[in-house]
Amino acid sequence: MTTRSGTPRLPAGLRRGGITAALAVLAALVMLLHQRLPGGAAAGHARSLVQTFLPWTGLLVVPLLAAALLRRSRLALGAVLVPALVWGLLHGRTLAGDRSGDGPADLTVATHNVDDANPDPVGTARAVAASGAQLIALQELTPPATGAYERALAPSHPYHAVEGTVGLWSTFPLRDVDATPVVPWRLVLRATADTPRGPVTVYVAHLPSVRLGAGGFATGRRDAAARRLAAVLRAGPGGRTVLMGDLNGTTEDDALAGVTNRFTPAQAAGAGFGFSWPAALPVARIDQILVRDLTPVSAWTLTRTPSDHLPIAAALRF
Repeated sequence: MTTRSGTPRLPAGLRRGGITAALAVLAALVMLLHQRLPGGAAAGHARSLVQTFLPWTGLLVVPLLAAALLRRSRLALGAVLVPALVWGLLHGRTLAGDRSGDGPADLTVATHNVDDANPDPVGTARAVAASGAQLIALQELTPPATGAYERALAPSHPYHAVEGTVGLWSTFPLRDVDATPVVPWRLVLRATADTPRGPVTVYVAHLPSVRLGAGGFATGRRDAAARRLAAVLRAGPGGRTVLMGDLNGTTEDDALAGVTNRFTPAQAAGAGFGFSWPAALPVARIDQILVRDLTPVSAWTLTRTPSDHLPIAAALRF
């Protein structure tokens, strides 16, 4: 079809969906090229923001599909398939779960940000211990509540170490306990657990929170703490290692790459995304169990406690 001037003219079915098609292609590019997004403070840490909620980019397909159907546009309908396919390629395996680690486990671990305002520390401790974890990492401990956690966990986990707001409880003897500040008010705790199968180095960390506001995604303090944590990990012993805690970021967030690139996420052996925050309606997995020289067998979230985070657990094989 041409206009009177002889200029080729697109069919109406294609013209109607141009904007929707362009938005669909843009959504696919964001999913594929999120690592190329600007990551600095001047851009509001846009990369970290998108990567934190990357699985939710699939929801963009819904309004785009509705717009394409409303406009009855073949162009838009075809374009909407692009972000849908990209999302499936990126996250389909996560939804199905990687069962390559199936088999017997040698060690079960759990971690929980218990919330410094938790009204029931005893019940919370018992709920996490019910997972069967031999190693339990807790964050946001406060002096008044720490004693309650110690008393509640003592019968099942007689060995423990607490430094600042983080702690580790164990059914195995602990040695070489050390703590290093990552920010003035937050420490990373390190200890060696002497299991029957040999020693395991365990780190418990809690990185500073991030905030979303008018200036963008405020991650500066967390990112600086992550760099210090990465330095602590580089200087630490090799061999079997578990890093647990509230990192206030996902494993997809490039700002945490110095930490996460050294480990395998235990959630790789779990079905689904394992979102842990906020507990009432989880939208992101910012609580992590990361391992080195250990094989994740399974990973799961535990029953909700009075905290604003869900506890998470993983079974590991030596």
